[in-house]
Amino acid sequence: MSEGTASDSVSDANSETQSLSKNDSKQKVDILLKPTGNAPIMKKKKWTVDADKQLGWIIEFVKKYLKLDSEEQLFLYINQTFAPSPDQTVRNLYDCYSTEGKLVLHYCKTQAWG
Repeated sequence: MSEGTASDSVSDANSETQSLSKNDSKQKVDILLKPTGNAPIMKKKKWTVDADKQLGWIIEFVKKYLKLDSEEQLFLYINQTFAPSPDQTVRNLYDCYSTEGKLVLHYCKTQAWG
């Protein structure tokens, strides 16, 4: 009986490993950053980020990439309608609002929508 249990455990572990591998393939998310209003244009618009990153991390990354002063504000919008909370994860936003396999974020230096 212990042999049957051991082989069952191995097959369960193998199936768990396979399902984890499938989930690992989506650990990165494609985001598309589009300027709005008076925001400077980024040369590279499409980025791949870890799905577990928070939106606040993306805000800081864009500010650094655009060489904005630390006191300058940057607003991110989804679908040109609302500004999600900076503590939202990219995975959550991607799952709810992605289009064509990308999460489209509009950025600007002043409030635009919402």
